Amino acid sequence: MSILINVLLAIWALVALLMVLVILMQRPKSEGLGAAFGAGVTENIFGAQTTNVLVKFTGWLAGFFFALTFALSILYAHKNAGNSALRRELLKQQTAAQPSPAAAAQSPSPVASLAPDSGAGVLPAGKITPAASPAASASAKP
Repeated sequence: MSILINVLLAIWALVALLMVLVILMQRPKSEGLGAAFGAGVTENIFGAQTTNVLVKFTGWLAGFFFALTFALSILYAHKNAGNSALRRELLKQQTAAQPSPAAAAQSPSPVASLAPDSGAGVLPAGKITPAASPAASASAKP
């Protein structure tokens, strides 16, 4: 796949350069940069209908350029889809964070382990007292 991408990339660069040259060879209405290549050179090569030939050739090159760009984007996306280190790390974290159904059924939830009569961690309403630290309770005893 890497060889195909490199070959298509080389063809893409050649098409881009050729398209720049063909666009510059076209004769603008003000005889701008097209006259730099010589006014009669393109007429001698392509004949009297130089403008029509260059316009059609530019259209074909532009279409081929866009097709190559689209193909290269698909190939790059396909190449990088499975090789992303970030993607692999995220998949590892997701599978590690999700407990298996068998492990979830075996371990009781913390809410279910508290018995209603034991009063563990539950104070009656209106009788909230701060918890005594072990140092304070040790100093209170002689």
